[in-house]
Amino acid sequence: MMEDFITRSLLMILGYAYPAFQCFKTMEKSRAHSDELRFWCQYWIIMAILTILERIADAVISWVPMYGELKLAFIIYLWYPKTKGSGYIYERLLRPFVTDHETDFETRLTQWRDKAWDLAFFYYQNCSELGKQSFFQVLEYMAGQSSKKTQSITKKSKKNPLPPPNETPTFYKPGKTKRHEY
Repeated sequence: MMEDFITRSLLMILGYAYPAFQCFKTMEKSRAHSDELRFWCQYWIIMAILTILERIADAVISWVPMYGELKLAFIIYLWYPKTKGSGYIYERLLRPFVTDHETDFETRLTQWRDKAWDLAFFYYQNCSELGKQSFFQVLEYMAGQSSKKTQSITKKSKKNPLPPPNETPTFYKPGKTKRHEY
C-alpha cells in the first residue's frame, strides 16, 4: 500500500509536474514559438496539472454524477480550435500563478528530483545485494540437497546391497496363474 503511494507520487512528480514545469520555462524563455506549438504546449501543461490534481482529489470528485462526461467536455474545451480553452486558462489563471511562485516550484521540484534519485539508488543497491544473497542461498540449499541424496544413496547401498539380477522377475510365480475356462 505504501509502496504504491510512493510510486504513484513519484510518477506524478517526475512524469507530469517536472516535465510540465520545464515545458513552461522553455516556452516562456523563447516567446517566438509558433502559435500552434505554443497552443499545444499550453494544452499539455494544463493536462499534466489536471492529471496531478485528479489523482489527489479523485476520491472526493469521482462520485459526482456524470463526472467522466464533464471531464471529457472540459478536455475537448481545452483543445477545440474554436474555443481555444487551453490558451485562455493558461494566460488568465496558470501563467500568473506559476510566474509568482516559479522559484518555489523550481526549488521543490529540484529537491524532489534529487530525493527520488537517492531513493532509486538506495533501492537499487539493496535489491542487488538482496538478490545476490538470495541467489547464493538457493545455490547452498541445492548443493545441500544434492549432497544429502548422494549420502543417503551410499548409506542404503552399504546396508542393503542390490540383489544380483535375475532372469525371472520376483513378482512372477510359475504355477499360480489361473486359467479361465469358458
